[in-house]
Amino acid sequence: MEKSKRIEILQENLVGGDLQGAIITYSRNLLYYTGTAQPAWLFVTPGDYALFVRSGYEFAAEEAFIDGKRVLEERKPGKKAASFFPATAGPGGGRIGVEKDIWTWEQSGEIRKILPDREFVNVSGMTLTQRKRKDAGEIAALRKACDVIHAGHEAVLDTLREGVTELELAGAVENAHRLAGHEGIFFIRQPDFFMSRGPISSGPNLFRPSGVVYTITGVGLSPAVPAGPSRRSVAGGDTVVVDIPVLVEGYHADQTRTYVLGRASGGTRALYDDLKRIADHLVETIRPGMPAGEVSRLAFQKARELGREEPFQHFGKGKRSPIVGHGIGLELNEPPILSGHDASEIPEDCVVALDMHMMDGEAGVVKLEDMIRIGKGGNEILTKSPRDLFEVP
Repeated sequence: MEKSKRIEILQENLVGGDLQGAIITYSRNLLYYTGTAQPAWLFVTPGDYALFVRSGYEFAAEEAFIDGKRVLEERKPGKKAASFFPATAGPGGGRIGVEKDIWTWEQSGEIRKILPDREFVNVSGMTLTQRKRKDAGEIAALRKACDVIHAGHEAVLDTLREGVTELELAGAVENAHRLAGHEGIFFIRQPDFFMSRGPISSGPNLFRPSGVVYTITGVGLSPAVPAGPSRRSVAGGDTVVVDIPVLVEGYHADQTRTYVLGRASGGTRALYDDLKRIADHLVETIRPGMPAGEVSRLAFQKARELGREEPFQHFGKGKRSPIVGHGIGLELNEPPILSGHDASEIPEDCVVALDMHMMDGEAGVVKLEDMIRIGKGGNEILTKSPRDLFEVP
C-alpha cells in the first residue's frame, strides 16, 4: 500500500461505516495519513479532504506527502467544519467520526457548538485497524528502530558489572539509543500514562511489578513514577531484565533481553529455555488471518505441555497476564492485542511484539520480547539482538 492511498482507504471505510466524514487530530494519525505531526486537524469526507494546520505551517507544507493544495494554514480549524461537513437531510444532520479516546472535553465542546445536532461516533477503531498492516516504508522504519534498540543491548554488555545501579545501567542504554537515532520519546495511547524511558529491573525488584504497565516494570525512583530503574546496585548472581523501547522515524521497536551477572543457575537457564520454546512455537505457528486470541491460547497451551503453566505470565500473589503480545508501529502498544479478549484477525504484514515472561519463586524471573513480521510465506523476527540468556562475567 502506497502512502498516497491511505486517505483513499479511510474514505472507503467512511462509506462502509455510513459516516459523512471524520475529523482527525491525533498526531500519530496525522503522521500516518499526511506525513506531518504538526498541530493540525484533518477533515475527511468520502469525496474530499483537507489538512488545516494550526501551527508550524511551513514545516507541514514541506513534510506532508499529500497534495500541497490541500495543506492549509488555519489557526482555528473548527471554523471550517460547518462548510466542510454541511448539514444533511438525514436524522441528526449526519454522523461524523472523531477520535473519542483522544479528544479532550474542550475540543468536544468546541466542535459540538460548530456542528450542532450531529452524531459523533468513535472512529479510532477504524484508523487502528487500517494501521495494522504495514507497508514497505513502515517495515523499513521498523527495521531501523530494531537496529537502534540493538545498540542498547550492546550497551548492557559493556556496562553491566557488580555495583552498577539500575539507574546507571538504564542511563547507558538510553544514551546508546539516543546516539544511534532514538527520538527520545514513545507513544502509548492511554490518558495520564506515565513511566520512565522503559522498564529495567534486577534481583528482588523483578518480583515487584507495579500496576503502571502489565509487565515486569521495575520499581522506579519514587512513588511518583513507580516503574523503571531504581538506585539498587546489581550484585553478583543477579538476573537483570532490560525492556527499554525506542522510536525512529515515528516507528517503535520493543525488545526485552534477560542477563545474569555471573553464571545462571540450572533452574534459571531451564526456565529461560522453556520460555524461548514457547516464543519459537508462536513464531512458527502464527499465520495471517489467525484471531489474536488464538495466539494467546497457543502460548498457554505450550506452557502447559512444558509443565510451565504456573510460572508463565505470572505476577505473583495469584495474578497473571492474559496478554502475550501486542501490535507495534506508530504506537508502542497498538492492535492487535494478543489476548483472549481480542477476536480480530491478524493481517499479513502486521508486526507484533511477542512479550512474555516466567516468574518462579526459586528459579527467578526471565523475560523475552521480540518483534515479528507476520507473512503468508512465514514469519520474520525483526529484532536483531541474539535471543539468548546472557551471562555477563
